[in-house]
Amino acid sequence: MKRFTSFRADFTASLVVFLVAVPLCVGVAVASGVPAELGLVTGVVGGLLTGLLPGSSLQVSGPAAGLTVLVFEAVKEYGIGALGALVLAAGALQLAMGALKLGRWFRAISVAVVQGMLAGIGLVLIAGQLYALADAKAPGSGLANIGGMPGLAASTVGSGTALAALAIGAGTIAVLVLWPRWRRAARVLPAPLAAVALATTAVWALDMPVARVQVSGLLDAIQPPGLADLGRLTEIGVLGTVLAFALIASAESLFSAAAVDRLHDGPRTDYDKELMAQGAGNAVCGILGALPMTAVIVRSAANVQAGAKTKASRVLHGVWLLVFAAAFPAALGVVPVAALAGVLVHAGCKLIPFKELRPLWRDHRGEAVVLLVTALAIVTVNMFEGVLIGLLMAIAKTAWETSHVHLDIYTPDDEDEPVLVSAVGNATFLRLPKILDQLEGLPADRDVELDLSGLRHLDHACGAALTNWAEQHRRSRRAVELVS
Repeated sequence: MKRFTSFRADFTASLVVFLVAVPLCVGVAVASGVPAELGLVTGVVGGLLTGLLPGSSLQVSGPAAGLTVLVFEAVKEYGIGALGALVLAAGALQLAMGALKLGRWFRAISVAVVQGMLAGIGLVLIAGQLYALADAKAPGSGLANIGGMPGLAASTVGSGTALAALAIGAGTIAVLVLWPRWRRAARVLPAPLAAVALATTAVWALDMPVARVQVSGLLDAIQPPGLADLGRLTEIGVLGTVLAFALIASAESLFSAAAVDRLHDGPRTDYDKELMAQGAGNAVCGILGALPMTAVIVRSAANVQAGAKTKASRVLHGVWLLVFAAAFPAALGVVPVAALAGVLVHAGCKLIPFKELRPLWRDHRGEAVVLLVTALAIVTVNMFEGVLIGLLMAIAKTAWETSHVHLDIYTPDDEDEPVLVSAVGNATFLRLPKILDQLEGLPADRDVELDLSGLRHLDHACGAALTNWAEQHRRSRRAVELVS
């Protein structure tokens, strides 16, 4: 009886997750510049393969908005044929990291960097999808998209077709915001599906001249990488993209796992096994030429909130995606692109931590600066370099905060006795100017006893500088005693 109750709960939850996943899978694919069917392929693999593997029992994997910008740039730079090779290599790297037990180390990544990464992705995603809201083509990079906004607004106002598409996109966003407040309806139909269904119905009923999703069939969309595509993995730029895929997908998946663990009372995530499950899924997605996958917090939260008990719910959601993609591909051809753009603009807004930013700035200003710098770097440079800048900022902030050093100075009234200086804390090169300023401010005509025994850490730069200062002080015919 208990097993039947669990299966019934998982069956119901799988339908809810399926309904949430369909518009997101298709929308992420379209925004990434690849056929819509490839988003469904990644969702199917995330359910049928990753869903079966051990790691996290309730989180759901599939194509994520967080990788949309990076995939779009990769497809634009290397072509859609190389996408499979990139994803396959990223999956192999994730498998290796999981085998080496590196999964738990992703928890050491600064939360500010991750939040900044997601905020930067959200800003770039929004900037790009605002063009799709008006059935216009985005210029490309984040800065170019932002810079083209005035021109987009001018061209939209002067075009009836663009205004019609914008109305559909804006209506989709409004439904996404308001639908969850109608709790009875939200329990029956998830907001993303309701929004896309209403937008599609409106376009059909009013016969609006807006762009629709282009479909080619599931098997036609699958493009396994060829030998030439695999050969490009030796290029430096390609390797950087693979590393970015692997690290960002892994970090997003494992942070999602930590968030999902807080939502239920079931088994906790095994981070190394989950990393290997994600790697296996991405390897298969790469072989099929599909989008990279991550664990997706939107689908995972829907799974938990729908009452899922075991991993059967996420496996069944993959079955429903496969049936839908195989039996009803033409259904995608009636979906307006502007509606999917609205779904992704809404998803991009949710990636920006508006609520957390103010208390973070008030209580941990350094963390807030890291978050903002990471987001700004992603918008102005690119995803990979932006995350690296954020990590370097976090490391520099931590080094600065942990390198506190204090000099206790006691000057006896008797001029024949030495000035006693005790150093306490961590003496690193970051605090060297402060230390030398205090030492050079000591009376030049007095002996000095410098006690370094209270230091927990003395780096080479500080040690060499203190020795040099002592030698200079001795040249003025005054004694300096270093106590360590």
